Amino acid sequence: MKKSLSFFVIVCFIATMGLFQGCKKSTIPELTTVEISDVGLTSAVSGGTIITDGGEEITAKGVCWSTSTNPTIADSKTSDGKGSANFTSNIVGLSEGTTYYVRAYATNEVGTAYGNELSFTTNAVTSAVLTTTEVSNVTSTSAVAGGNITDDGGGNITARGVCWGTSPNPTVNKTTDGTGKGTFTSNITGLADGTVYYYRAYATNSSGTSYGLEYSFITPVNDIEGNVYQTVKIGNQVWMAKNLLTTKYNDDSAIPNVIDNTEWSALKTGAYCWANNDETTYKPLYGALYNWYAVETGKLCPTGWHVPSDNDYKTLEMSLGMSQDQANGTGLRGTDEGSKLKSNNGWSLDGNGSNSSGFNALPAGYRYYGDGTTKGLGLITYFWTSDAIDDLLATFRRLDAEETEVSRDGTHKEAGKSVRCIKNQ
Repeated sequence: MKKSLSFFVIVCFIATMGLFQGCKKSTIPELTTVEISDVGLTSAVSGGTIITDGGEEITAKGVCWSTSTNPTIADSKTSDGKGSANFTSNIVGLSEGTTYYVRAYATNEVGTAYGNELSFTTNAVTSAVLTTTEVSNVTSTSAVAGGNITDDGGGNITARGVCWGTSPNPTVNKTTDGTGKGTFTSNITGLADGTVYYYRAYATNSSGTSYGLEYSFITPVNDIEGNVYQTVKIGNQVWMAKNLLTTKYNDDSAIPNVIDNTEWSALKTGAYCWANNDETTYKPLYGALYNWYAVETGKLCPTGWHVPSDNDYKTLEMSLGMSQDQANGTGLRGTDEGSKLKSNNGWSLDGNGSNSSGFNALPAGYRYYGDGTTKGLGLITYFWTSDAIDDLLATFRRLDAEETEVSRDGTHKEAGKSVRCIKNQ
């Protein structure tokens, strides 16, 4: 009897517990949000840890995010499967440098539950870091430069090249030389002769455009025969940095080369010669010597350039320190302006200059008007101006080995002197 009663009690207890369990209500899941990791420019990684499924199968899970707090599945979200296993979520499509709020979510038949909210900020692209390659292969119309992008700032380099202009900090004229990090070469074209250009490499990413160091160069000038002359800017003037050596006028007509001394002394028309009639030795070193009648044609210098006037030389001298009163004088004038114009080599009698101007005057001598002979090599140089004094004489500048000043005077137009050209302004 006791045994039957005990069995009955046990059966009733089990039945009661079954009834109780059958009446227990399902709930939404419970979960936590996994800490954010691997934050990049446009992505990050998170996920969720499921604590309980709430008594029902989890049919959707993932993370949701927004730039506002308390994101929901109505905002951006991942879909990372079903079931109560923990999960990892790859968050993509973000904007750089932006703060986002993230919660894990899990959905069952009862509803959607959210984990704790976390926040993070995506990385921001910074300016690219780059250097400018110094210019090479400079001609009267083109040059080669480039750059090296050593750091893309965390973003894609979408444009790179070199920009240039006649004023500092150029931005308008530019080359386009591909994308990405690394070195690149830029071909700068469409330049004008005897012009100072400023240039710098550039690189563009989503943060904007950054620049390398700025450099400058000055283009040379070619004469009608294709001879190339380096140029120099002194004050506001642009000069050839070596003596003219063309044997043709700028209209392509020939300039007579007169060798005979007697014939030279009697000329009243344009002519040129080489010192001591030795083209091989003196053409590359000193250029040609011209009588003033060649200067008078107005066709001696390249187009866009001219033989300097007396006032052009005064402007040059005053830019080097000579006063107006000194410049207006004759004979030796000034203090050390001649030294600033003379080259720092090639002069006899310890007569080298500082060449601080870049004019680079060499002791080319002259051809004497009286007998047609070459004199003063290594000791003296003369430069014609375009100004006549009268029917017989024209103005010149002279530099001497033993003097630091500049001489201004006049001499016979039959004399053979060096010529420097200056760019038209």
